[in-house]
Amino acid sequence: MAKLNMVQAINLALKEAMTEDPKVVLLGEDIGPDEGVFRVTAGLWKEFGDTRVMDTPLAESAIVGTAIGMAIAGLRPVAEIQFSGFAMLALPQLEGNASRYRSRTQGRHAVPMVVRMPYGGGVRALEHHSESKETIFGQIPGLKVVIPSSPRNARALLRSAILDPDPVVFMEPKHSYRAFKEEVPDAPETMPIGEARIAREGTDITLVAWGAVMPSALGAAQALSESGRASVEVIDLMTVNPMDGDTIVASVTKTGRCVVAQEAPRHLGLASEIIARINDEALMYLEAPVNRLTHYDIVTPYFGREKAYLPDARRIEEALIETLDF
Repeated sequence: MAKLNMVQAINLALKEAMTEDPKVVLLGEDIGPDEGVFRVTAGLWKEFGDTRVMDTPLAESAIVGTAIGMAIAGLRPVAEIQFSGFAMLALPQLEGNASRYRSRTQGRHAVPMVVRMPYGGGVRALEHHSESKETIFGQIPGLKVVIPSSPRNARALLRSAILDPDPVVFMEPKHSYRAFKEEVPDAPETMPIGEARIAREGTDITLVAWGAVMPSALGAAQALSESGRASVEVIDLMTVNPMDGDTIVASVTKTGRCVVAQEAPRHLGLASEIIARINDEALMYLEAPVNRLTHYDIVTPYFGREKAYLPDARRIEEALIETLDF
């Protein structure tokens, strides 16, 4: 097995899908000869040509709208939005068309398309390049939302997203793009959309995280384990919609305590939905209120203050200890 970073793993998934199925096409801003802002599409234009790797104008609504038409016509488009903040310009297409077309046509037409977008902070970019808006996409019925956390599951989940008969928003944590490498199997593999992953087993407290927060979550869990303070079970959510509430509830039922760590702002964040589900189904098993560690309710700050708002391992560890000591 080769060791790949997340950029290389996503590139591999795209190349595999395009090789296996001529209906898979890519479109987005500067993804052809320039190979994308983060070089995720490196080499694909040279290998597959400009009829399958298509540069588009700087028009997010047009990119997604074109992808919807391609999908209805029988292709499997993978559209790239350079940064997730700019996907708001395509929200009417995602919410008003892509997510509704199966229902609108009473199942006669599906929209098998993927919209890839790097999201999140930690790379010293400006505000629209650093936001975490998974809750906005995750609230739209008919739209699946996937967030990988490592090279291996990024490759496997993207393959699953491309094969899925419905539209998928694939949010890539760019802070993790080149942060670490992981062994990725030589043979193609997929992972089910809608299933969370127990990244670390534990008995004393549950920690739920996703995307770029996962390395910090695992670091905090390791620190508490090494100090003998607690055994932390870490759940990698991976899919925002449909959410795997069963895995979370089963873990909290076992441990009796839970912390949810997210990069997005606190108000109306995904952590709130997770806590609501725990309260609905595991309230009587709780030994302490569920704690949430989040970004502050402000616009993503610039470089000098960016690190202070990200939920790093130290802040997660403090939240875990606070919940354990309740």
